[in-house]
Amino acid sequence: MSETVLVPYDGSPLSRRALEYALEKCPDDEFVVLTVVDPVDAVYAAELGGLPEAKRWATEAREAAEERLEEAADIAAEAGVDAETVLEVGDPERRIVDYVAAHDVDHVVLGSHGRTGVSRLVLGSVAERVVRHSPVPVTVVR
Repeated sequence: MSETVLVPYDGSPLSRRALEYALEKCPDDEFVVLTVVDPVDAVYAAELGGLPEAKRWATEAREAAEERLEEAADIAAEAGVDAETVLEVGDPERRIVDYVAAHDVDHVVLGSHGRTGVSRLVLGSVAERVVRHSPVPVTVVR
């Protein structure tokens, strides 16, 4: 019986590695690739350029997220897997954990971090928070 594996994908090298790892280790399972657009970044855009800049950011962020999902679907297809792709908007950790709870996910595989530098230190690791709050097993790929 196959399980459902959720792979959060932000386009970083570690999220790609996590996807490739999951496809290699669980080739017979069903895959959902989730990318999350964090609207907090729109606040910064609005502060710098006002409402028009925030609207432009929202459009560009959605387009970039859709491109990331296409990339992830291509990676899965190369491995012979037809992965479902999902785009969510909100706090990445919360959206991941909520998706797991609402969609009968059996396992989460994610990269150890996507952000780098100061933003990672200030915001903390999404992977760490997912590990703490996920109701299902989580594999963290480094």
